[in-house]
Amino acid sequence: MAMRILLDSNAYVYLRRGHWQVLELVQSAEAALLSAVVVGELLYGFRLGSNFERNLAALRAFLNNPYVSYVPVGEVTADRYARIAAALRAKGRPIPTNDVWIAAHAMETGADLISADRHFAHVDGIAWVPIAADRA
Repeated sequence: MAMRILLDSNAYVYLRRGHWQVLELVQSAEAALLSAVVVGELLYGFRLGSNFERNLAALRAFLNNPYVSYVPVGEVTADRYARIAAALRAKGRPIPTNDVWIAAHAMETGADLISADRHFAHVDGIAWVPIAADRA
């Protein structure tokens, strides 16, 4: 069954490294999505590294793929963010702020979130597909 997937930043990095599980998920998906928040995290990492131009070119190529969509932050995302953050705080289970935004995008788009971050298990109502930590 084909699904829409939203890649967390670690999933994108794993994809670039050829991680078998992420490759299979991306290849079987009907569409892959990247949150504006994930793109920001990736660009930040690129700027800290030594291969900025190469990494930026690869990201642009990925985003130019017709099966890949960039998801901007809008009012619906902001509302989902607020709901998720409040629910996590009420449970005493806060997660990193950027990950709340990423979860909000996954919920808003109806996509399965692909991530190695285990704290997504605490987000109610999210379709999270955990991936094995990259051993490469």
